[in-house]
Amino acid sequence: MPQLRFMMKTDGGTLTGRSDISSFYKLAPEERLKRVQEFAGLTDEECRLLSSGQALSLSQANRMIENVVGLFQMPFGIATNFLINRRDYLIPMVIEEPSVVAAASHGAKMVRARGGFTATSTDPIMIGQIQVTDTTDPGRAMSIVLSEKQKLLARANEQDPVLVSLGGGAKDLEAKVIQTRVGRMVIVELLVDCRDVAGMNAVDTMVEGIAPAVEDLTGGRACLRIISNLATRRLARARCVVAKEMVGGDDVVEGIVKAQAFAESDIYRCTTHNKGIMNGIIAVVQATGNDHRAIEAGAHAYASRTGRYMPLTTWEKNNEGDLVGTIEIPMALGTVGGVTKSNPVFQIALKILGVKSSRELAEVVASVGLAQNLAALRALVSEGIQKGHMKLHARNVAVSAGATGELIDIVAGKMIEDGKIREDYARDLIREFSK
Repeated sequence: MPQLRFMMKTDGGTLTGRSDISSFYKLAPEERLKRVQEFAGLTDEECRLLSSGQALSLSQANRMIENVVGLFQMPFGIATNFLINRRDYLIPMVIEEPSVVAAASHGAKMVRARGGFTATSTDPIMIGQIQVTDTTDPGRAMSIVLSEKQKLLARANEQDPVLVSLGGGAKDLEAKVIQTRVGRMVIVELLVDCRDVAGMNAVDTMVEGIAPAVEDLTGGRACLRIISNLATRRLARARCVVAKEMVGGDDVVEGIVKAQAFAESDIYRCTTHNKGIMNGIIAVVQATGNDHRAIEAGAHAYASRTGRYMPLTTWEKNNEGDLVGTIEIPMALGTVGGVTKSNPVFQIALKILGVKSSRELAEVVASVGLAQNLAALRALVSEGIQKGHMKLHARNVAVSAGATGELIDIVAGKMIEDGKIREDYARDLIREFSK
């Protein structure tokens, strides 16, 4: 039986397990959950909620969104092997796509051999925008707003004294004049330190709160007053060194470097390159109850910030012939407040991660994106992406065709062997094997 090895946490003194659990994928779901429970200190009730899929009631869902008629479930998986800033993590991932969790685990395993990921993040600064129109002199209006910066910041901070008491709040205010097809506009931008919340409600409340004062100062009309999902002041970065032996040798390293160059030079390839990164990132964002749409939009906008759509990662070869990967990405995540409290599973996911702040969560998620990209590129330049993916895909096709029990693996195996992974062929196999 696989052994779960224990060591001391570096940050608090409580025991935690290592994330490189041998043959985790071979365990039954119940045994995997037991290992996660030991690692994260989950209660029996938290385990029951995870395994039953009944954490969210219909009445709770009815308070979350409008016109509720039911609930929708997705698989909740665990990626292993992650060592980030010398600390072990098990990574909760919510996703429906086969092979993503396995790829993240494999990527992390390759990186782990050289000490894992090194990750950093900036302060959790979000940008709230006020669009000011109908000013007679936009340049002068901008100057007046900037001259009253301190008063506007004080007024913004009056809107959320709790955030301010935690060390956050409005920290700076900027303004610019932009030319649009309907004329010039003044854009006032409030920079808010959101601490451990994602910040949407806090920032929106602050820009709403100062909008009347901005109108008085500029003589214009404050139209849109809303947060920007392009969080260029709230970045997460991760870096790794991967021994060439771990990826398959010099040829594979060269292949990954050339794949990187392909993505840098061709938007069609770059889109798929970044989509693979987001497979891992969005799975963790969903598991923790954060806004995956905001993360996705911000990431792709950030990839286009130079005027060209570019990869979110870089892969290079160092002097020793090993692979060096980096990622830099906007990461507006929260660990408290908002929807993270609406579903017990989100809190369980955060407990499994054991993160202490939104910045730590951002660093973990960025590392997952880098691991995901590494695994995908390695597969692409060696055996091809389909080998691992098709095994799970074939099982899904078999189930869709009506296979149950042991017949699922029998039909899936035969489809892979014959190179025909289609639902019509699966139905034919089901009829044949059922005899």
